[in-house]
Amino acid sequence: MRHFLSLKDFTKGELLEMITLAQKIKLQTKQRKFVPYMEHQTLGMIFEKSSTRTRVSFETGIYQLGGVGLFLSSNDIQLGRGEPMKDTARVISRMVDMVMIRTFEHTKIEEFAQHSQVPVVNGLTDSYHPVQLMTDYLTILECGIENPIVAYVGDGNNIVHSWLMLAAKLGFDLRIATPKGYECDAAIVAESLEIAKESGATITISNDPKEAVVGANVVTTDTWVSMGQEEEKEVRLKAFDGYIVDKNLMGLAQENAIFLHCLPAYREYEVSEEVFEAHADEIFLEAENRLHAQKGIMVWLDQHRDDTIENENS
Repeated sequence: MRHFLSLKDFTKGELLEMITLAQKIKLQTKQRKFVPYMEHQTLGMIFEKSSTRTRVSFETGIYQLGGVGLFLSSNDIQLGRGEPMKDTARVISRMVDMVMIRTFEHTKIEEFAQHSQVPVVNGLTDSYHPVQLMTDYLTILECGIENPIVAYVGDGNNIVHSWLMLAAKLGFDLRIATPKGYECDAAIVAESLEIAKESGATITISNDPKEAVVGANVVTTDTWVSMGQEEEKEVRLKAFDGYIVDKNLMGLAQENAIFLHCLPAYREYEVSEEVFEAHADEIFLEAENRLHAQKGIMVWLDQHRDDTIENENS
């Protein structure tokens, strides 16, 4: 059974297959051709961590693919009342065709997948946000950039961990700048550097935003205060002083560089109002592409589940 928990679980070819599927399905959607790739299938959507964009994109996506989405918050299922994750997985995966989980600890989704009879998609954990990175790469391609030189400026969080894995797998140039004390997880960095040896990716990590952005054709960031970190806000704002992507910092990138943000964006914190509005077309194309990238992922998983069943029965 193939699950979509982290980009490290896939080859470069498999990731590009998903992107190609997403491009195909997006074109069909724009032409108002809703092909029922997942007709009559149910996507169970477990939200321990709430999100507007994740719910709307997955629920709309499965509907456009011919199926139905079932929203389940921690208040709606026994998981929120102390039922073991493995038991929840054993029950739910017997009733639905695919599961999307948005949760906290990455070990939770790994345990669920271990006991699931259907594919599991990571809608976000504290360690990784792989569907967002597939979205970002689809957007980069649509903006006409074939050889990305990506500069990430900000927190060493789940977004940048997934940037590390995407760059390592696909073999592009990634420069990361984080404040001291807010660096990426050392184990994830080490793993991505090992993978990068095969792909030829260049990954550099520093505490200098200017060093990261010089010559980049893609500049990206994320909120400095993620959900669950509200009590740390004042401390974080001081630590991230100088990390705002403003006109001066963006000016160090290539002339036609794009700016991406997975949203929600807090103007005058991680990005200036001026830069955000100047690149709004790219940012909201990125936001829309969550829908299309995730459809590509779901259809790919569904198709490969059928292959697995056929191989087991042959």
